[in-house]
Amino acid sequence: MANLTPSHATKQILAGYTGIIFGGFGVHKFILGYTVEAVIVLIVSVVGGYFTYGLTLLIMQFVGLIEGMIYLNKSHDEFVNTYFVNRQGWF
Repeated sequence: MANLTPSHATKQILAGYTGIIFGGFGVHKFILGYTVEAVIVLIVSVVGGYFTYGLTLLIMQFVGLIEGMIYLNKSHDEFVNTYFVNRQGWF
């Protein structure tokens, strides 16, 4: 069982909503502290979106939407264990 702090609950809600709204830019990954994964999402969205006329941006936005919903549907204990203790970067 993970040690819950108020910041974990705040990060869960904030990461969930930013994943839904700004998921294509990796903002939710930056909030959780996954800098490498966030930069990958950002580069794929911006550079890939430039060369594919926005198609990869739409795909990454869809991935962010799914991840945001996953974050919001997990219990607080499960969220902390998955993303702070075990450091699962993707889904």
